[in-house]
Amino acid sequence: MRQSGVSRDDMFIETKVWISDYGYEATLHAFDKSAGKLGVDRLDLLLLHQPLPSRFDLTLDAYRALEKLLADGKVRAIGVSNFMPDHLQRLLAQASVVPAVNQIEVHPYFQQKTLQRLHAEHRILTQAWSPIGGITSYRGGEKRTFDDPALQVIAREHGKSTAQVMLRWHLQEGRSAIPKSTKPARIAENVDVFDFELSSDQITAIGALDTGVGGGPEPDAITLETFGRQIPEA
Repeated sequence: MRQSGVSRDDMFIETKVWISDYGYEATLHAFDKSAGKLGVDRLDLLLLHQPLPSRFDLTLDAYRALEKLLADGKVRAIGVSNFMPDHLQRLLAQASVVPAVNQIEVHPYFQQKTLQRLHAEHRILTQAWSPIGGITSYRGGEKRTFDDPALQVIAREHGKSTAQVMLRWHLQEGRSAIPKSTKPARIAENVDVFDFELSSDQITAIGALDTGVGGGPEPDAITLETFGRQIPEA
């Protein structure tokens, strides 16, 4: 970032707190570790990586720490990730600040519509990880979103790739989408989605692809015993 020549004001830096750093003081220190590694004194968005159902008290304490960081101006916005409806309702019952974001797995094959409706009710932005269904490619699934016939037809109609169609779908439905790539050509392709618009029929066709089956781990399976690990200092 420092070598890019781009002003810090024109960057949006987002990161997460891992479950091993949950707890009020531990989460405050987690901010120091992340900010120190990034070489910044303020983050634009800080999320709890996911709920810790077996120790939800630590999850709540961690979120209280995020609220403190927000009040102190060390972060511009706070949120959560991989919170399912019951986790979100439990958090909202205790929180002073409604999460700005819930970052969840969303792609045409896993749309989490009930959870998205809850987000809309509380004005929480849905941020999609694996927004183009990359997880359907490397988790051994029988179907890949990239090969879906309906998406390929729509892509041909617009002269775009299936990845671009899926990203455009997210944008038109009001979501934030964060695709990942290390290839410059793919990164440029992912940005090139503002010169076409999907029709209402095409949006409906993509909505009909939902299988209700995600590729990520079940949030309730995440415990400190199975997924805890030491996060290095800055």
